[in-house]
Amino acid sequence: MPTARQASSRKGTEISQQWLAMFFIAPVAIYLLVFQAYPLIQELLLSFTSSSLLSPVETEFVGLENYRTLVYDPEFQQTLWVTVVYTIGCVFGAIAMGLGAALLLDAPFAGRGAARALVTIPWAAPPVAVALVGVWMFNAQYGIINHGLRAIGLDFGNWLDSPDLALPAILLTTIWQIFPFSAVVILASLQGVPKELREAATMDGANRWNVFLAVVWPGIRPTIALLSLFTTVWSLRRFDLIWLMTQGGPLGRTNTLVIDLYRRAFVYLQLGPAAAAGVIGLVIALAVTLIYFTLSTRAERAAKR
Repeated sequence: MPTARQASSRKGTEISQQWLAMFFIAPVAIYLLVFQAYPLIQELLLSFTSSSLLSPVETEFVGLENYRTLVYDPEFQQTLWVTVVYTIGCVFGAIAMGLGAALLLDAPFAGRGAARALVTIPWAAPPVAVALVGVWMFNAQYGIINHGLRAIGLDFGNWLDSPDLALPAILLTTIWQIFPFSAVVILASLQGVPKELREAATMDGANRWNVFLAVVWPGIRPTIALLSLFTTVWSLRRFDLIWLMTQGGPLGRTNTLVIDLYRRAFVYLQLGPAAAAGVIGLVIALAVTLIYFTLSTRAERAAKR
C-alpha cells in the first residue's frame, strides 16, 4: 500500500505532466484560435450584414437576407451545381488514376524508381505553370489536344471558350495535377499489404482481379476513403487553377463556390453576400467530413463484430 508521501509525489508528477502537455499544446491552440477560429467567427458575423468593401466599417445587420438571396439566385444555384460536378469529377478521376498508377508502380520492372519519381512532377509543379500548360493544350490553333483530335476528323475549337467543354477541360487539367498525390499515398498503402497473402491467394487459384478484390482492396480501402475526404475538401476550396484558366467563365460554367466568393468580395465589393457564400461552403465541407467519420465509425464497429 503506497504511503502518503508516495501518493503525494505521484500526484505531483501527474500535475507536472499535465502542465507540460498544456505547455506544448498552447502554441497550436493559440494559432488555431487567432488564425482559424477568430476569422471564421468574423466571417459568420459578416454574413449577416450588408457590408461593402468600399466602406467595411459601415455595416447594417440584415439577418438571413444574404442567405435567402443566394439560395433563390439561379446563378448561385448553378454555381453550387458546378461545384458539386467539379468536386465529384476530381475525386473519382484522381482516385481512379492514382489507383491505376499505384498498381503499375507497385509491380516490379526495370526503372521503377525513376518512374515513381517522375510521376510526382505534375503534383510538384506550381499551379500557375499547370494552368499555362492547360491553356496551351486546349488552345484551338496550336493546342496538342485539338491537333490530335483533328487527326481523327474531330475539331472542338477552343475548349476554354466553350460553355460545354470548359468544365471538362478544367477537370482534366486538375486531375492531371492532383492524381500523383493519390498515386503516392495509395502506393504507400499497397506496400503495407502482405505479399504472403497475395501469393497464397494466387496459389489457391485466384486470378489478379480476385486477388485485388479479396486481398488488396480491403487493405487499401481505409486509405482511399481518407484520401477521398482530403480530395473533396481540396476540390471545394480550389481557386488558383480555375481562376487562371477561365475565371469562372464562360457563362459561369466553371464558376465554383470559391470563384463566386472571390468575385462577390473583390469584384462586386459585396462582403456580406461573399461571407454568406463562404459559410455555405464551410457547411458543405463540414457535412462531407461528418459523413466520412460516421461511415468510418460504422465500418470499424462492423469489423469488430
